[in-house]
Amino acid sequence: MSAPAPSRFRIVPRDAAVRRRGTSLLFALVWTVGVGAAWWAASHTAAPRLAKADAARANAEREVKALQSELSGLRQRESTLSRSDQISRAANAEVQEALAERDEEIAALRADIAFFERLVGSTSQRKGLTVHVAEFVPEAGGTWRYQIMLTQTVNRGAISQGQMRFTVEGVRAGKLAAVQWDELHQQRSAPAQAYSFRYFQQLDGNVMLPPDFTPQRVKVSLHGEDAAVEQALDWKTATAAGGK
Repeated sequence: MSAPAPSRFRIVPRDAAVRRRGTSLLFALVWTVGVGAAWWAASHTAAPRLAKADAARANAEREVKALQSELSGLRQRESTLSRSDQISRAANAEVQEALAERDEEIAALRADIAFFERLVGSTSQRKGLTVHVAEFVPEAGGTWRYQIMLTQTVNRGAISQGQMRFTVEGVRAGKLAAVQWDELHQQRSAPAQAYSFRYFQQLDGNVMLPPDFTPQRVKVSLHGEDAAVEQALDWKTATAAGGK
């Protein structure tokens, strides 16, 4: 006789099923309460901290903006001060240069005054229009730089006016020769050099001597309304004076 087939149904006592359902409901209730408690704790704990963090971040941003503005102002001030310092240095350099020029002018004026005092002093001999000194200095390219000082002390209130030319005399090709004003300036009808002074005046310029010419003396001619002077000076003396 075969064994009976197992039944698909199971008989459960009613009290056990009720207890199991109650346990499930209790567990769900506890979980719900736990989740609610966690949410409440998070909302009352994290939310204030988040608000404080937002406030701190806003304060930090304001401080950063203030520092950036201050830094920009400091950079602008530094740029302005740097530019002002450059301008001050440039102005100071210009002042120093101007002072140096004025010192040179003062020194030149003092030299002129000393020369004038010697020229018109009580013990000096008064002279009419004359060539006080002539100086010749060689330059690069074969030219000669000349400086000729004219003076007059006879009439201290008069103005001497006129024109100056000079001729250089010497030897060319074994013969006596004279290099005239036009040849010295290498042009035809070279204009004479004008002068106008009360006590003294220095005339200067450049001339060219022929390469085969040996100078010996310079003859200066002065032609004015009230005077005509021709004066010869030794070339060696003139070049020695120019080389001092």
